[in-house]
Amino acid sequence: MIRSALIARVAERNPHLYAKDVEAVVNVILNTMAEALARGDRVELRDFGAFSTNEMHSRTARNPKTQAIVDVAAKRTIAFKPGKAMRARLNREQVGPEE
Repeated sequence: MIRSALIARVAERNPHLYAKDVEAVVNVILNTMAEALARGDRVELRDFGAFSTNEMHSRTARNPKTQAIVDVAAKRTIAFKPGKAMRARLNREQVGPEE
């Protein structure tokens, strides 16, 4: 699903809201999540999952085409771990209330 489809679906399910207001809310939520991840914070959405960042250290690698040795700079990547309810939904399992 792309951002415009998400905005359309939320606007469709909430006819009392204007589409431009829904777009503003979706943009604020996604931008806030992106800013938190850029700071290195963890973003958790209950029953959906958690986003976090991982540090990739610098290393020496080899170009598979030319076999030349290449230095790869350190970088951060995003990791997603689905929540229990999301995993169950993906695997078509029944989800009951948490005990």
